[in-house]
Amino acid sequence: MEQNNRTEGFQYSYSAKQQEEIKKIRSKYEAPREDKMTYLRRLDESATKKGTIASIGIGVIGTLVLGVGMCLVLVWQSFIAGIIIGLLGIAGLSAAYPVYIRVTNKEREKIAPEVLRITDELLK
Repeated sequence: MEQNNRTEGFQYSYSAKQQEEIKKIRSKYEAPREDKMTYLRRLDESATKKGTIASIGIGVIGTLVLGVGMCLVLVWQSFIAGIIIGLLGIAGLSAAYPVYIRVTNKEREKIAPEVLRITDELLK
């Protein structure tokens, strides 16, 4: 019997094109990494999202109420009720921006310690 003097092991050689394809496929299955700057940007955006959603909701409701008031005046000739409902709609529209400011400031207060910690790390 002859014995082979080969060492057992696994050898591979891929071309650069195959290496890129392998990296592309691997990146689909890896968990995405988030660096500190991306995390900081995401935190900053999250501070305004709730305020934006709340103010848009109030603005849309105020606009619809104003429209109902206009319909009462123009279509059904109910002037007093239409004016009162229209003024309520205008009040809702006017409240949208202060609600945005208030909600955004509260969210910024909540995330302020985390933002300051990350910015300190990034500035070092």
